[in-house]
Amino acid sequence: MALGILPSHGDRVRLHPVAPRVAPIFCFALLTASCALASFAFACATPFAAFAVVAAAMLPQRPALLVVTGAWLVNQVIGFGALHYPVDASTIAWGFVIGAAALLATAAASTMLNLLPQGRTPLMLAITLVAAYGIYEFALLAATPFLGGEGTFTAAIVTRIALTCAVWLAGLVAVCEIVRLVDHAGRKGAMSA
Repeated sequence: MALGILPSHGDRVRLHPVAPRVAPIFCFALLTASCALASFAFACATPFAAFAVVAAAMLPQRPALLVVTGAWLVNQVIGFGALHYPVDASTIAWGFVIGAAALLATAAASTMLNLLPQGRTPLMLAITLVAAYGIYEFALLAATPFLGGEGTFTAAIVTRIALTCAVWLAGLVAVCEIVRLVDHAGRKGAMSA
């Protein structure tokens, strides 16, 4: 394996599906494609907390924030362009609140991963998802006195979205691991040829 794709000992990033030099592009492509799929499938319940954890696990904080911003923009373009969200002050404001909540979740995920022990264990990612999801939901709830929507914070809805985020996180991590294995096998084959 080439030394360029091995993480350094000081590297706090947990997911390494591709070489570090292409990780931001890979992460952006993965999350924007996933966000497009989730936006059509779930509309307002896009699993931004799961996206935040994947971005934070794959990238340093600043690029992770940029990638999540890109995924949020895809979500908004699909929402207003294809799903015909109403173009009114409340809906636009909620769009910005969702974007801010996604960025706060990304910062929380990055911080959590820096605080947790090294390693790519599912437990570390699960703990990080709990923190990111909590911050995400709290940020959304904090906007309800100004924008309304308190009724959407029922235990059933919050739990359903949490489970959706957990499934998406597992799926995204699986995709990253498959890409890593295929990339590793390709490199191994190229070195032996």
